[in-house]
Amino acid sequence: MNNSSKRTKILATIGPATNSPEQIEAMIRAGANGLRLNFSHGTYEERLRQIPWIREASERVDRPVAILQDLQGPKIRLGELVDNHLEVKAGDILTLDSSITHDGGMRLPVQYNLAEKAQPGQPVYLFDGKVKTIVREIVCDTAITVEVQNNGILMSKKGINLPDTQFGGDILTEKDIRDIEFGADKDIDYVALSFVQTAEDINNLRQILVSHGSTADIVAKIETKVAIQPENLEEIIKASDAVMVARGDLAVEAGAEVVPIVQRKIIDLCNKHGRLSIVATQMMASMVDAPEPTRAEVSDVANAVVQATDAVMLSDETANGSYPIEAVAAMKRAIVYTQDHIDPSIITDKKAISHTFQDSICRAAAHIAEEIGAVGIIAETKSGATAANIAAVRPQLSIYAVTSEKRTAQQLALSYATRSFIRPDGEKAGTTLAYELMNRGVFGDTREAKVVIVSGRQPGVVGGTDTIRVRIIKASE
Repeated sequence: MNNSSKRTKILATIGPATNSPEQIEAMIRAGANGLRLNFSHGTYEERLRQIPWIREASERVDRPVAILQDLQGPKIRLGELVDNHLEVKAGDILTLDSSITHDGGMRLPVQYNLAEKAQPGQPVYLFDGKVKTIVREIVCDTAITVEVQNNGILMSKKGINLPDTQFGGDILTEKDIRDIEFGADKDIDYVALSFVQTAEDINNLRQILVSHGSTADIVAKIETKVAIQPENLEEIIKASDAVMVARGDLAVEAGAEVVPIVQRKIIDLCNKHGRLSIVATQMMASMVDAPEPTRAEVSDVANAVVQATDAVMLSDETANGSYPIEAVAAMKRAIVYTQDHIDPSIITDKKAISHTFQDSICRAAAHIAEEIGAVGIIAETKSGATAANIAAVRPQLSIYAVTSEKRTAQQLALSYATRSFIRPDGEKAGTTLAYELMNRGVFGDTREAKVVIVSGRQPGVVGGTDTIRVRIIKASE
């Protein structure tokens, strides 16, 4: 069994701390399989430099890397405050107005017109949850009043959360639309949609991406109370290509105690439907300032591995931290140690049986590979679906995806246990790759090994997977 490479992948965020070709390549070499571009920050000029840096580093490292564009969404923030500081006390009445600038008093500018959405009695959390308020009145077309519930301070441009407010599908801002248009032809593999509430949000974004000629897959960020309702969650997952457990805003919106159970449920549903799952936010937050993670953070990463997520994400740790490369390396160590020392039965076959023809083929291939002691499964795939369906079974050995599509190879970089290779279509694409891997020593020191190849009788045809072959591969003399 080949356990030399990690099965749960790493998605790292580029920011000021890693905004150079050297740092980007260092993160990839340390274990990053995908890189996140947070469009809440940065400029288009920076992106036009960073995307080529990623692709050039990927070529040098000889490994496909996924690029994720993370849209800001309706992240509501305070505007600029005088002196960047305002003390508030329980009982204070604040006016939140989208049409003013701050004069030092209790009338505060906000970057979204709350009067259009908020209702009296609903909670409004300021400064990313540090100050709780309750809506008292809609005072005009651009302003509401809220009553402060606890003492605290407010600062400029800090986040505002409205967990009980229905935004009614209005989650793509003008900025998001501009960002989508910018990224449509920039070799982006995934577009992450923030503050998803229903499957309709995903369908709307997909139409927009298609209209701009984008081939990117969609990541639904689960971070609202509405999204985790039973009538919405599974439909969102089915409509998406991937799902991110965005634990930061989710904790404020739904309650911190909800997050661990929701995380497990989302990962299980993603496995059930063959969707990519990503666990995000504060996984190694202490490494923003410290060279080593805490024991709790290592346990958090290990728990995500045990739950069989496809990928875990680093945010501030690599965007703004003092130890970005060390954070990637530490996360990789935690992943590899956990996967290599846990009882495989805890992870294996977490996917519910969906009974589709292709899914049954992929499930059978994983079982055969493990029964005969194969060194890996080779998936010939055009769209990536074959490799993704095998990955959803959570086999305890590597999946080697061979595809003629660059986009597919890059998207599969985040898929569980999968290594992707760009090769021409053909009847012998899988077998040829198997011999190549054997002669490169990927299967270890052995001179002979069994592989299971999953393919279709019409190479390169999407949805044509119907064949399982077992091959004994011998190294060249």
